[in-house]
Amino acid sequence: MRFLGRRVYYGAVVVLACLQALTAKRVIELKALLGVDRRTLRRWRRWWNETFVRSSWWRVAKARFSPVLDQSRLPGAMLERFADAPEPALIALLGFLSPLSTRSV
Repeated sequence: MRFLGRRVYYGAVVVLACLQALTAKRVIELKALLGVDRRTLRRWRRWWNETFVRSSWWRVAKARFSPVLDQSRLPGAMLERFADAPEPALIALLGFLSPLSTRSV
């Protein structure tokens, strides 16, 4: 999945890396595990917390969630809602987000 601008990352990495707060320990762990720089992790969090929630796609898509999602907990709050999907929650979430990987959104 092409995701988040100029660089290409697997969507699952972007989602999973952003599930928890970016403490100093977590940044070190993610850098060791994924080779992702602290600035990239912060950019991804900023994308979820600012760019994503203001996007026209999200303004329409968020209506599919009832009760309303806690946007301050994205992507975790969204992942939790897909827990009862027929496929694994992460796969369901990535499918839901797939329109974002095209240039038309």
